[in-house]
Amino acid sequence: MSSLITEDEISHEIELVWLEETTDLDYVRQSLDRLPTRRGKPPYHRDGRMIGYALLGPQAKASRSSGTFRRRVFWLLPHDRDTQPEGLYAIGAPAEAVDPRTLAAGTKGYKTERSEGGPPSTAMQELGITLPL
Repeated sequence: MSSLITEDEISHEIELVWLEETTDLDYVRQSLDRLPTRRGKPPYHRDGRMIGYALLGPQAKASRSSGTFRRRVFWLLPHDRDTQPEGLYAIGAPAEAVDPRTLAAGTKGYKTERSEGGPPSTAMQELGITLPL
């Protein structure tokens, strides 16, 4: 879940790779997966689809117990807002969801009014302000 990801856990990220254009996505789900490599497209074993993933720099160390690396993976499920705009997440977003516009390598991202399904107020739009939730 995004609230459980710390900046320290993602400090070795050097790049985020997007498999899809994220401009029209209100949110993506993010998780820290245990993966066998620092780089390359990871295997994907969830329902739905992978939207992107993080690449780690050479300073990232593998787990002593498993030999794996913790890397972020970004994904969506079949019932998410991008495919079912009037569905379960028409308003609100899953706990692990963040607005993809707030993500960068080493930055965990956060929820916004957009990711929660509500439009920003007129005053906020005029001032160019978005609030993290």
